[in-house]
Amino acid sequence: MTVKRITKYLVVTVLLVFIVSTTIKSTRIDPIAWVPPQKPKLEGVLKTNELLQKTEWIDLKGWYGPEDIAIDKAGNLYCGVHKKNDFNQGAIVKIDKNGTLSVFCDTEKWVAGLHFDAEGNLIACDQKRGLISVDPKGTITVLAQEDEYGRSFLIPNDVDIANDGKIYFSSTSSKYSFSMSNALKIVLEARPDGGLFCYDPRTKAVETLIDSSFFGNGVAVSKNDEFVLMVDLTKYRVLRYWLKGSKKGTIDTFIDNLPGLPNGISRRADGSFWLGFSSCRNDDLDNLQPNVWLKKLVFGLPDFMKPAMQAYGIVMHLSPTGEILKTYCDTSGKRVPEASSIEEQDGVLYLGGDLIDHIGKYIL
Repeated sequence: MTVKRITKYLVVTVLLVFIVSTTIKSTRIDPIAWVPPQKPKLEGVLKTNELLQKTEWIDLKGWYGPEDIAIDKAGNLYCGVHKKNDFNQGAIVKIDKNGTLSVFCDTEKWVAGLHFDAEGNLIACDQKRGLISVDPKGTITVLAQEDEYGRSFLIPNDVDIANDGKIYFSSTSSKYSFSMSNALKIVLEARPDGGLFCYDPRTKAVETLIDSSFFGNGVAVSKNDEFVLMVDLTKYRVLRYWLKGSKKGTIDTFIDNLPGLPNGISRRADGSFWLGFSSCRNDDLDNLQPNVWLKKLVFGLPDFMKPAMQAYGIVMHLSPTGEILKTYCDTSGKRVPEASSIEEQDGVLYLGGDLIDHIGKYIL
């Protein structure tokens, strides 16, 4: 057999393997068509800037993924972390005021959202156990693993606590555990799942508030416990569930058609909110969403051929009623490649990320 024939045979073989592999993998996703709104023009309050390029870094000493950040009364930072590209090796780490990093709790898997309760326990979204409480000694207590209908919290995502002690948290999925592949699958499928939930520490009961979300993510309770917000990442919006008043028990949209993939949200002392983004809007992703067949095909492709999330930092300051007050950007993504969460303390914004190896420190 000549070299030319061997080369041709190899090319055909590789092509066939590629086609078969792509076809098989494309059957593992069941998307529905969704037409995203025309993305907003980056003008006025949305006009891009480079304010975040002065962000400093707090090194995580080989750990990755500070998806959320909690600060105790002494000013120490806590975050969930994982090993590089491995969400099955995780811990909660503590960074003291001198910058010393230590493992506070060995959770084995990655932990996403976390928030301190009034007793100093760290309430957290554990990708292995569900909603958990970690006492000051690092001992884990499981609070909830499923809702009142028996649907599992496979990707508990973010958490906040109201003044009365009730815990509000999101779950992205009751079908898939967390991985980068499953995260893309959830976004492309655009099917309702997960939602917003309330855990009452007194009764130990879970109540579903928003039944189903589209990659439910960040959670924040308003200043006077009037409402709770949940980020709906795939739909580029933030939903509001009313806890008090004439609208109690109803759901509306706090803000929508955002210029990026919204992730974490937190409340400021004045009642306004910080909203962080994983990245800017991706035209390729928006163009895929209406076409079921194309979404199947793209999901089946090798990772390097799929639409990649651009390193692009966005932080948004929102009023208590959902108006955009100011936008902070790093369009290069060099200093802030993502901002999955924002925690403010003493005039400093601490910025998290799912894949980064540091915590961002931005001085207001």
